Amino acid sequence: MATSATPGATPQALEPLTKRKAWQALQVHYDKVRELHLRKLFSEDTRRGERMTAEAVGIFLDYSKNRITDETVKLLIRLAEESGLRQQIDAMFRGDKINFTENRSVLHVALRAPRGASILVDGENVVPQVHAVLDKMAEFSGRVRGGEWKGHTGKRIRNVINIGIGGSDLGPVMAYEALKHYSDRAMTFRFVSNVDGTDFAEAVRDLDAAETLFIISSKTFTTLETMTNAHTARAWSLATLGGDEKSVARHFVAVSTNAAEVAKFGIDTANMFGFWDWVGGRYSMDSAIGLSTMLALGPDNFRAMLDGFHQMDEHFRTTPFEQNLPVLMGLVSIWYNDFFGAQTVAVLPYEQYLKRFPAYLQQLTMESNGKHVTIDGTVTYPTGPIYWGEPGTNGQHSFYQLIHQGTRLIPCDFIAFGQPLNPLGHHHDILAANVFAQTEALAFGKTPEQVKAEGTADWLVPHRVFEGNRPSNTILASKLTPETLGKLVALYEHSVFTQGAIWQINSFDQWGVELGKVLAQRIVPEVESQSEPSLKHDSSTNNLIRQYRKLRDAS
Repeated sequence: MATSATPGATPQALEPLTKRKAWQALQVHYDKVRELHLRKLFSEDTRRGERMTAEAVGIFLDYSKNRITDETVKLLIRLAEESGLRQQIDAMFRGDKINFTENRSVLHVALRAPRGASILVDGENVVPQVHAVLDKMAEFSGRVRGGEWKGHTGKRIRNVINIGIGGSDLGPVMAYEALKHYSDRAMTFRFVSNVDGTDFAEAVRDLDAAETLFIISSKTFTTLETMTNAHTARAWSLATLGGDEKSVARHFVAVSTNAAEVAKFGIDTANMFGFWDWVGGRYSMDSAIGLSTMLALGPDNFRAMLDGFHQMDEHFRTTPFEQNLPVLMGLVSIWYNDFFGAQTVAVLPYEQYLKRFPAYLQQLTMESNGKHVTIDGTVTYPTGPIYWGEPGTNGQHSFYQLIHQGTRLIPCDFIAFGQPLNPLGHHHDILAANVFAQTEALAFGKTPEQVKAEGTADWLVPHRVFEGNRPSNTILASKLTPETLGKLVALYEHSVFTQGAIWQINSFDQWGVELGKVLAQRIVPEVESQSEPSLKHDSSTNNLIRQYRKLRDAS
């Protein structure tokens, strides 16, 4: 059923979070259970590992190895209810302008809505617009992948380089690496984001410009880093292709909304793929920003990924909180962040293809919820934990030491799959065994008595004791497919939403990235000035600029 978006306005602030009854009850409850050990919780409830699970749309969540009781879960759900989480979910899916600081709807869920669905923004159904862009992307992808689209010299396109930054890079590069198994291996895909010239130089050093297509991903087509790299790519391409300006239209396409700047660059606006202001950059990998993903995987696999997103969207929208995967994960994160004082969350995918997934989640989580101001302009509690991670089993031989025996509490998300994409002997069974072993070791540890029973010398016992009681979630799915990746990304998107809704912060603006960008625009001409610039920064910044100019100009 279609519903209309409401005018942008500051949402009505609820009672301050720490004054809500559920919060205060959680504080009392925390004082009672904070010393409880997972050994005791499991010994007293032999079915705990079966009860504290949830499963939906092919994703299984075991949250039993968390320092929670049934009462904890009930109180956290009550907190979600008192915080108006259900109403805020409905508002997002309706298209209400919940990004109130920018007067925008937040409708990444519309990017994966099926044909025939209706989601209104300012009275207009945006779903047909979404599918029009998807169809245009599919048509273009078919031409490139099939060899119909030729470069300026008539050669087939064999290399694709995506130039973007932030959400215009992290999503596409993560998706490409995650789904490389399904990609066209006759083509090369690379990603340039850093304004450091090394990033571009290494991306093109072994490529033939006549066979290379650049995707310039910038909504405004003015982003400093992206456009610096784009103009460098243009110069590189022209230098190889004889300087013919007409070649730009055969080797560059744009993901943007600024037709004037796109045309000025030399790109045919017929090859400009648009998106909308209700799509935040870190939520845009399933929009036209994913053009490189579709070129790599093909339209069918891209649409399968969108279907996975949509399945998780519908689960989040319709499922009671008690069995709602993103809600449960978001609530548990709040429990550790705000009550235990845990400052970080480790995301540990036991799948090599997901090696960029933790980096992608860093932007999704920390740009969304790294806020110190609530809807009513104040904050008195921690928000936005730090997300980090590395694929297993690599991490086991580095930072897991700190997780197991360090002084900091680090909740962990383990991600694993039942079936490998590259079956090689016993590799996958060994990989899975390590997942289960790590969660077991973190939860239950090893007591002094157990260490002594192994014949360990008394002086060595403390060094070999594992305290345990280190919490974790385990997320299991059958296989890493495009559909599964969509489900996993949406799972974390909605977990982020859950946390932001309870904290009463705007998870969809990112003013914190603006100040440094503005100051950089001011400093660039000072750095590049042929004459000694008149500097009016603080003494440190002034001195650093002078030192840089000396180093740069040294013979």
